[in-house]
Amino acid sequence: MQELETDVLVVGWGKAGKTLAGALGRAGQRVVMVEQSDEMYGGTCINIGCVPTKALVHQAEGRREGDDPQAWFTDAVAFRDTLIGKLRAKNFEMLDVVDTVTALTGRATFVDEHIVEVTGGDDVLRVRADTIIVNTGSVPVLPDLPGLVDNPVVHTSTTLQHVDPLPAELVVVGGGPIGLEFAGMFARFGSHVTVLDRGARLLMREDEDVADAVRGSLEEVGVTFVQGATVTAIGGAVVRHEVDGEDREITADAVLVAVGRRPATDGLGLDAAGIEVSEKGAIAVDEHLRTSRPHVFAVGDVNGGPQFTYVSYDDHRIVLDKLTGSGTRTTGDRVAVPTTTFLTPPLGRVGVTEAEAREQGRAVQVAVKPVAAIAAMPRPKIVGETHGLIKFVVDADTDEVLGAALFCIDAQELVNLVALAMRAGVTASQLRDGIWTHPSSTESFNEVLAGLA
Repeated sequence: MQELETDVLVVGWGKAGKTLAGALGRAGQRVVMVEQSDEMYGGTCINIGCVPTKALVHQAEGRREGDDPQAWFTDAVAFRDTLIGKLRAKNFEMLDVVDTVTALTGRATFVDEHIVEVTGGDDVLRVRADTIIVNTGSVPVLPDLPGLVDNPVVHTSTTLQHVDPLPAELVVVGGGPIGLEFAGMFARFGSHVTVLDRGARLLMREDEDVADAVRGSLEEVGVTFVQGATVTAIGGAVVRHEVDGEDREITADAVLVAVGRRPATDGLGLDAAGIEVSEKGAIAVDEHLRTSRPHVFAVGDVNGGPQFTYVSYDDHRIVLDKLTGSGTRTTGDRVAVPTTTFLTPPLGRVGVTEAEAREQGRAVQVAVKPVAAIAAMPRPKIVGETHGLIKFVVDADTDEVLGAALFCIDAQELVNLVALAMRAGVTASQLRDGIWTHPSSTESFNEVLAGLA
């Protein structure tokens, strides 16, 4: 069996892993990067997650009445595949050009706390490293339901991107961000979409007015919602579910199971290395992302933190600081981390909701306005997307922005500005009185925040 020694071993080509591999390699350290598939160079986000799905969302938004659904979807998938192929190649090249970085394609399994066995076909290589970084990401959760396994009708968010043909009837199990993104996307491609959601209402963690606005916009493009639905079995193309004690059935050409993602630790052999996992199956880490073995770090989704590429990128900063800097940066430094659900229009969220702020006993002021009614925001009318609302939650005593829900065109950009304002201590009044370009979505703050009550 061949053996290789290195300074740093990175398992998984996700955002944190590839960035750490490049930075440490350029600093002169010997780095080995292991990825189990050459179709995943660059990680989940590049290949099957953030980028390809948002490319499909954008393509779906361009279809108009009269455009053939199947032809449009086929062209959209081809566009997606071409784009992702270029990005994957670029991601490989970014590490391949670093002389001290060696890329291996194969399955990694710990032999002990310093040695990982990499298997690719009939080839096996043992890699010994002083520092090991686990960056294997997450995989879709598949609940233990009859008829789910080996059913060609059942899809995850990965396989549905290449479904063929375009389903006339799509059932989405789960009303979370992934489920809703796909529901809106496929409705615009021309499928009839039914969402089976366990919650009493959609988006239980959002304020009701925001959730209602999201639901209304999706219903407008033909999405049907069934709340309080518990799926009990999938028999071929029939999805059996229960609502208020009543057994129901719905027939689908395709079923998307979107009930969450779990850390990808299967087959890693963590026990052999003495690496502890949490009750939820994530690799347990401290505030510096160290595992129970101090020379082993876990970054990205596999450590059980927020499942976002940009959080994985921040993970790399923490580990790089620990390995080459002052070692003072921690996960506790994160404040006002934004999120975006890429609906049409997108839903940006940062901080607390109105309900959460009131539960905390804060004296709250709320500014909220439907996008279509914001006179000082012509951009939505210009681009023909006036759905949504903008909502700010503000501390009445300090004028501090506690949170915001931005369900509008350009929300994926606006939410970053609000998050920065929250981190920098910029008040609601300062946002309200800001000088913003015109016509832009940012200038909505002038009008919406003038209505604090």
